[in-house]
Amino acid sequence: MSTTKFDVCVSGSGAVAMSLALALSREGWSVAWAKSPQVIPTGSADIRTYALNARSIALLERLRVWPALRQWSSPVLEMDIRGDEAGAISFSAWQQKVSELAWIVDAGALERLLGQALEFAPRVEVVPPVTEKGPAVLADLLAVCEGKQSTTRAALGVEFTRQEYGHWGVAARLKATEPHHGVARQWFRSPDILALLPFNDPDPAASYGLVWSVPQARAEHLLALSAEDFERELNDALFQSDSELAARVGQLSLTSSVAGWPLALAKAQRWAGPGWVLLGDAAHQVHPLSGQGLNLGLADVDTLAAELTQARQREPWRLPGDERTLQRYARQRQLPTQAMQGLTDGLLKLFADQHGPVKDLRNLGMSMVQRLTPVKQWLVGRALDAS
Repeated sequence: MSTTKFDVCVSGSGAVAMSLALALSREGWSVAWAKSPQVIPTGSADIRTYALNARSIALLERLRVWPALRQWSSPVLEMDIRGDEAGAISFSAWQQKVSELAWIVDAGALERLLGQALEFAPRVEVVPPVTEKGPAVLADLLAVCEGKQSTTRAALGVEFTRQEYGHWGVAARLKATEPHHGVARQWFRSPDILALLPFNDPDPAASYGLVWSVPQARAEHLLALSAEDFERELNDALFQSDSELAARVGQLSLTSSVAGWPLALAKAQRWAGPGWVLLGDAAHQVHPLSGQGLNLGLADVDTLAAELTQARQREPWRLPGDERTLQRYARQRQLPTQAMQGLTDGLLKLFADQHGPVKDLRNLGMSMVQRLTPVKQWLVGRALDAS
């Protein structure tokens, strides 16, 4: 073990870990970045896209990453959400008096730019990954940002409860024959949920990121298809959902490979203890139907960095790993995270119910919200800041 002592050791390799290392460095903390192996296999195309809200963009702006990332991103100007019958609800940026509802960003570009920024960050040193024996360096605080499969969380003895949905997320990148006009579309098709997120690659005007939540058997079937057969089944599903909207989207064709992963609702029993703290998917996991997974993780980063800095200003004698400071962070983050988990879980279960009365009520509810402008504005305001 090195004899150099750091304020914080950040363990992880994704966007949450890198954002935290950058944020802490900018606040004057010395950071050991225990970079763990990448989740995406070497040589594989990264087809992930993230929907970032206003708070996440503001954090990336402070980290001076957003100006470069913007060219790899597309604004969401409207959201069009459809139920499995006549239910529908739409949101627009102009109704909310904002320039955009969210930004759809290239996951690979985000992580690449964060990595480049860290190369020039003062007070950040790359160190070996954390092992079962602990960090390879001395640090007052261990910040665990290793994702849902975190081995360090397990070594700390933190229980991680995971509720499998029996659904998989199927992702790909697509090009349409009609322009998207900055509209994100989502269909609750019961039992699957199909989302098309406006994207700028390869065609800025007519590309999408696909996120399709389907039962596991269906996902395995889709992943085994040829590109031609996958396109046919996707376009058929779109037409069956709403033929009018399908005409606005046009024919969809693949511009990438197709990937899939199991979906679950999960949370850690504890988020902090003396000398350690959990962030991002190491602490919580939500269904992707809301697009809030990374937003929650970046809000963890924003909150922890602010809490550590405020504690240093109020009580400079306290070390970063002081449990009282870390528990303040945990209390601030648990309520909004639990609310988002409850929302996504409730929506998924609501639209999974095939019974006629439930189907009628949920679609009626969507149509009622569509007509109640103040309620719509409150809902989209929560989504913009949901973190």
